[in-house]
Amino acid sequence: MSTYEARLGALRAQLKKDQLDGFVVPICDEHMSEYVGDYAQRLGWLTGFGGSAGSAVVLSEEAAIFTDGRYTLQVREQVDGQNWQYVGVPQTSIADWLKEHAPAGARIGYDPWVHTKGWVESASRALKAKGAELVAVKSNPIDAVWADQPTKSDAKLLVHEDRYAGQNSAEKRAAVAEWLTDNGVDSTVISALDSVAWLLNVRGSDVSNTPVALSFVLANADGTADLFVAPEKVDEAVRAHLGNAVRLRTPEEFVPALKAMNGKRIAVDPDRAVAAIFGALKDGGATIVEARDPTILPKAIKNPVEQEGHRAAQARDGAALSRYLHWLAQEAHKGELTELSAAAQLRAFREATGMLKDLSFDTISAAGPNGASPHYKVDEKTNRRIDPNSIYLVDSGGQYLDGTTDVTRTIWVGPGEPTAEMKDRYTRVLKGHIALALAVFPEGTRGAQLDTLARAALWQAGVDYAHGTGHGVGSFLAVHEGPQRIGKFSGGQAGTDEPLQAGMILSNEPGYYKQGEYGIRIENLILVEERAIEGAEGRYFGFETLTFAPIDKALVDTSLLTRDELRWWDDYHAKVLEIVAPQLDGDALAWVTEACAPLAKG
Repeated sequence: MSTYEARLGALRAQLKKDQLDGFVVPICDEHMSEYVGDYAQRLGWLTGFGGSAGSAVVLSEEAAIFTDGRYTLQVREQVDGQNWQYVGVPQTSIADWLKEHAPAGARIGYDPWVHTKGWVESASRALKAKGAELVAVKSNPIDAVWADQPTKSDAKLLVHEDRYAGQNSAEKRAAVAEWLTDNGVDSTVISALDSVAWLLNVRGSDVSNTPVALSFVLANADGTADLFVAPEKVDEAVRAHLGNAVRLRTPEEFVPALKAMNGKRIAVDPDRAVAAIFGALKDGGATIVEARDPTILPKAIKNPVEQEGHRAAQARDGAALSRYLHWLAQEAHKGELTELSAAAQLRAFREATGMLKDLSFDTISAAGPNGASPHYKVDEKTNRRIDPNSIYLVDSGGQYLDGTTDVTRTIWVGPGEPTAEMKDRYTRVLKGHIALALAVFPEGTRGAQLDTLARAALWQAGVDYAHGTGHGVGSFLAVHEGPQRIGKFSGGQAGTDEPLQAGMILSNEPGYYKQGEYGIRIENLILVEERAIEGAEGRYFGFETLTFAPIDKALVDTSLLTRDELRWWDDYHAKVLEIVAPQLDGDALAWVTEACAPLAKG
């Protein structure tokens, strides 16, 4: 179908055929993944929206698309306002909108393989108030009208060696078995793809940017596990790695296996398992114990081998990024670069390491006003020239066997000077970044309690940013990993109430965005570490910065920085030079040496 309007019309025709008055379309797959395989990009196919988070509701006469503050601009650029209402979340939930817009007595369809049980319950309550009902579909109606829908990947699983994982799969399964036994549970459903990958020390390439394989696991109290995965994805090396304690079963066996749990106590994570899993267990007579996936916290707390791997990956990645920043300094002011050509060159520098497996997400290469969309995604249609005398924002990362990187730099493209406002906003973002990097906090501190540190300097100027300050990061896994998070406290934002623990990795990325003009963000990854404080009453923690690449000094107003902030800048760039310089030579080395020189005290 050539137009999104035609696709919307085809879906409405299919809904009428299915005797439904509406349908809910999230960006999601059967594993509640943030990034999904091409086959599950139903919202993008239907609307044209290219963000990684969003949902839509289609009724017979109206339709709405729901996005958060990260995508306020992007959704309006990509989705036709003639056919779609733009609705902001969490201000208005899908349930709230349905309660107001769904006709009395309506049958609103949903796919139980792409929604949580909690969402189903809240939406059902909202519709019940209108005399309407939520109806589980047996097959997704979008799949019926998406003629060229991609098939699921058949890529092979890969063994993730213990020298990178730091702990073998048998030890991880034993720890899960101990948790199950302690809680009087027979088995747990592991449905999140990165949890399956972490538990079994396997990786895959079924999802862009995230090295995971489409599969489910039942982990059992005796230390064994059942892996439900397409047989063609498993070779002899993986079979030998998994051993006899991991039974290989087909995806078609998953639901029957859940329905065969009569009389068993089965743990399921309500935030990470779709409603269909709960339904199959309930149909089979299992006792469902709602509990967080037991791999989530140990996956987030990196062991010493993973920590060292991250440091190695960050050093390698920092050198590649430094080469890129040097290249930009030579080329960008000529006015010949575009967002796409710049992103391609950055990828080339990472690939030149010989160790890049993939990008950790699609590079956000954003020139001028495009930078005002925090999660902007460049394509041929939006591709913009990087103009002289403008701000260019690049947020990027790589996947390496020893670690996952994520770093943002905001660059002034000369030859002229930035405005006083640009320098003020950039320096306030920098002050927030430094405040978080230098934070010291007692055991039990949550990410929400630290978030204010990153925003305080911006708030003093009457400005803010509409995204979180920090997310967890995996080890050759998801670039966005829970449960920890730094952000404003909100009941709808998981992770802000999670105590930070030594070994957790987070991003530190305050920002500022001026619609129609520019965006600013400075991002490094940081590792929670215990701090020895003389006379401390209890345990205290701080952060080790992991990311090392020059931060652009052209946008800094040194008069706004304190002595401690200036010292942090100089210390940080001395460390950049120590880590990156040995990997460079020639003009790139000379440029980095100058870029890392102490900041003028102003």
